[in-house]
Amino acid sequence: MRAPAWLGRRRRPATARSVLAGEAAAEAARKTSQEAEEAEAEQAEGAAEEPEFPVVGDDRAAAFFDLDNTVMQGAALFHFGRGLYKRHFFHKRELARFAWQQIYFRLAGSENPEHMADVRNSALSIVQGHRVSELMSIGEEIYDEYMAERVWPGTRALAQAHLDAGQKVWLVTAAPVETATIIARRLGLTGALGTVAESVGGVYTGKLVGEPLHGPAKAEAVRALAAAEGLQLARCAAYSDSANDIPMLSLVGHPYAINPDGRLRKHAREHGWRLRDYRTGRKAVRIGIPAAAGVGALAGGAAAAVALQRRRR
Repeated sequence: MRAPAWLGRRRRPATARSVLAGEAAAEAARKTSQEAEEAEAEQAEGAAEEPEFPVVGDDRAAAFFDLDNTVMQGAALFHFGRGLYKRHFFHKRELARFAWQQIYFRLAGSENPEHMADVRNSALSIVQGHRVSELMSIGEEIYDEYMAERVWPGTRALAQAHLDAGQKVWLVTAAPVETATIIARRLGLTGALGTVAESVGGVYTGKLVGEPLHGPAKAEAVRALAAAEGLQLARCAAYSDSANDIPMLSLVGHPYAINPDGRLRKHAREHGWRLRDYRTGRKAVRIGIPAAAGVGALAGGAAAAVALQRRRR
């Protein structure tokens, strides 16, 4: 009985592209496995070397958190602008401008100085002539409407770990100090350092007192507050997503890169700083974070994925 013809057929020789595809797949698998092994080894080493942190009862230590993309998804000023538009503070043209600024912020993943100046000028022109008390009251409503659901659970867990250890926790942001203060109070934090807009008789003039609390100015604010509070910066922690905050992060003994932009991620790895990215849920190479934040990290990644999926529908 003759065997079926197909059994006698010779196998087709692999083409050059087939060989390339196969070799690439093998190399990718090997590289992924190797990276996973290295990450596990570094995590184990970091866990062995990292002392318990934050230290319970250390009243000479505190934590300083950047706001935009660190504690909250996106820019606080944009969310504030959305709330003001809803209350007819400005027109669609200004809203479109705010929307573009937010899109740029999300895509760029960093704080370009010129872009931040544009955001600042937009906000100042909108609040000019309004009473501080009026904006504070509206800010409370806007927090509930647009901001509360955008707080990263993972970063919130980090802040809570410091609070549970008996330490003070401060927001440090270029956002208006009034907005930052509302957010800090709602999160149960100690307080906030933010940009101060000039007011006369309780009415905004449309000018700033000094300059925005951005970049090196944040570091100076932290340094001044630490001196006034009797803190030792070597015992303190700071958290940020932006390379613009490297001056602030470099001040403290425990710097954390949270949802870092490319420049900060590179700098953090070079200097052995701890990283955490809640945008994707992926684990950092060096963690060294409080155990309480572990659950928050997973929740943060899941919440972000659900939110993105809902927006895409």
